[in-house]
Amino acid sequence: MEGLSRANSLFALDLYRALSEINAGGNMFFSPLSVSAALSMVYLGARGDTAKEMTKVLSFSSVSDVHSHFETLTSTINRPSASYILKLANRLYGEKTFSFLPEYLDSTLKMYHADLQAVDFIGASDESRQLINKWVEEQTENKIKDLLQPCDINGLTRLVLVNAIYFKGTWMHTFEALITREMPFKINQNECRPVQMMHQKEMFPFRYIPESKLQVLELPYEQEELSMLILLPDETQEGSDPLLKLESELTLDKLLDWTKRDKMAMRMDIDVHLPKFKLEVESSLSEILQEMVVHKAFIEVNEEGTEAAAATAVIVECDCAVQFKSFIADHPFMFFIRHNPTNSILFLGRFRGPS
Repeated sequence: MEGLSRANSLFALDLYRALSEINAGGNMFFSPLSVSAALSMVYLGARGDTAKEMTKVLSFSSVSDVHSHFETLTSTINRPSASYILKLANRLYGEKTFSFLPEYLDSTLKMYHADLQAVDFIGASDESRQLINKWVEEQTENKIKDLLQPCDINGLTRLVLVNAIYFKGTWMHTFEALITREMPFKINQNECRPVQMMHQKEMFPFRYIPESKLQVLELPYEQEELSMLILLPDETQEGSDPLLKLESELTLDKLLDWTKRDKMAMRMDIDVHLPKFKLEVESSLSEILQEMVVHKAFIEVNEEGTEAAAATAVIVECDCAVQFKSFIADHPFMFFIRHNPTNSILFLGRFRGPS
């Protein structure tokens, strides 16, 4: 499964860069795993040039038996836990008059736990769209609403492959709400906006990368199976946008190295300032992936922990000793939520300040 985790992470960074080009100055948040899972179900039925292109885009060339690894990954992620809620769900919606290959349906059910629901795209496309949106809403605890818009589904739609992911976790060390204060967040060198800044002093895994002028902080959730990792560039760097510089130089090997537990200082008191924030981001991935892919993601970070959800629809038509360190996230940063047992990036984003 390590090969699949690496492939998914490579795809995550590629997608991050592509979305960043479209939206260089804004907040960003998406679930690369949700997009990978939805596209992998398409890949299961792809042949010829389409399969070759998808292999390249999804970085699957070095992964043997992608689909059985996805089955293992999904089962691991969906394993019940007393300390957090995490679920990854797939479903197919197919035009009732269209004959789908039984082998394809058997495989998606076996590998992706995705059953096919027959719908009437030809005669009742809007009712079918609403049915899909209702399922997504239920899977994401009402966080992702109206994933598909009326223009996304029509009488030519034959199959919609949907993935939904939901996570709710409590910090291992919660922030005390009483000491959250309004503080200025430096959007850039010329502009500040107020944020509600959470604060605590605790021992957290921490690392400073001098050559990249970067602080890396891990905030584990209860039981430490999941963590939020924050990449905070120094704001004193030359040039106007340290975060863009970080994004342009970031590779997967660097990211994996920087965030390795055994390379981080564990016995260091960190004075953490982290803004409370809530993001709801809709990304049309159709231009980037040359497919009609719709993706919507939501995250709320507060004193208790984090709630995050995302959904993707692919529409197929005919055709050391204790030290002390300050970590003050009062300027733009990149962050991701990692499933530690599988080293999978569940959610990825950046915070450039309140809108």
